[in-house]
Amino acid sequence: MQIPFHSSERASLGVEWELQLVDRETGELTSGATEILAEITPEGLAEHPKAKHELLQSTVEVITGICTTVAEAKADLAGTLAEVVAAADRRGLDLMCAGSHPYTRWDTQEISPKERYAELVERMQWPARRLQIFGVHVHVGVRSPDKAMPIVNALLQYVPHFLALSASSPFWSGCDTGLASVRTKVFEGMPTAGLPYQLTDWAGFEEYMGTLVAAGAIESVREVWWDVRPHPDFGTVELRICDGLPTLDEIGAVAALAQCLVEQLDTQLDRGYTLPTPAGWIVRENKWRAVRYGLDAQIVVDEQGTVAPVREALAELVEELLPTARKLDCEAELLDVRRVLAVGGSYQRQRAVAAAHDGDLHPVVDSLVAELRDGLPTPDDGVGEPR
Repeated sequence: MQIPFHSSERASLGVEWELQLVDRETGELTSGATEILAEITPEGLAEHPKAKHELLQSTVEVITGICTTVAEAKADLAGTLAEVVAAADRRGLDLMCAGSHPYTRWDTQEISPKERYAELVERMQWPARRLQIFGVHVHVGVRSPDKAMPIVNALLQYVPHFLALSASSPFWSGCDTGLASVRTKVFEGMPTAGLPYQLTDWAGFEEYMGTLVAAGAIESVREVWWDVRPHPDFGTVELRICDGLPTLDEIGAVAALAQCLVEQLDTQLDRGYTLPTPAGWIVRENKWRAVRYGLDAQIVVDEQGTVAPVREALAELVEELLPTARKLDCEAELLDVRRVLAVGGSYQRQRAVAAAHDGDLHPVVDSLVAELRDGLPTPDDGVGEPR
């Protein structure tokens, strides 16, 4: 099976952001995507170029065009967000983002009226129906298919970094799960989701995808939802590991981290280096530790079982990537990783709000709506007020 890789400009950037529509009075996830998207779609177009349906009617996905810098990507998202916010406001709906909704039950949600979603639910049943989860995906351009799989494999050592930094789903159906990212475990219920197979080259990727199609496991490459994957149509490496991020500040931090890492790995390939492929057991263990403990995780750093705090690993990674960030004009956004470390990850901020209101999760929704509107809080900010 031949899969053309439509090469992109090196280190070009694209971001996809899945937003939740919530009722202003109850805070519950509420259908409204079809009406909102119909209202904001320019006349003469079948759909909005940068706002899309997702699986649930209570979700609108906003996407960027092809960007050069992280600042450009953030501005692109902000422009589309403003359109969606205005249309939602006219319907008594607010917007927020997190990996999960704190208390809405998944079995109350309507599926979007798209044939491919109906087919997905029919084929997958319960694992698909309960996908009341929200993420952020970052694409970074790669010029050659020969580089795609080595970069995907090398990025696996940073799965816990991205997941710990973005973890924002401690609650599920009104319960504290004890996890930093329940979204990750819900999504792993899908048969082609989770960590990628470590394939050595593009020919190996084509062969594996061809086998899946021949076996009837998938109909197209689009149905392989790995945490890190090549995207042949866009000519990118796509990081899908992150939970939904409540603020553009956090999106910028994650996008800068991704863009700098891919650029650094690309440069190392140009210099003739062989990129590292981490041991599978380490990748799986570290992903679990980030799911469970978030920014408090102790991650495995070598095959002898040595561990180190993921906070320290993130701080060191930012320092290492600063020269690349200056070259890519995303130094300010990369340094926002430090802001997240200082104020706490979203899962920590949500739990703090719940604790301050005797476990009531409605103020958690209020705080997420406020963060999307106002940006990342500072360490001195208090928690939100109850409804």
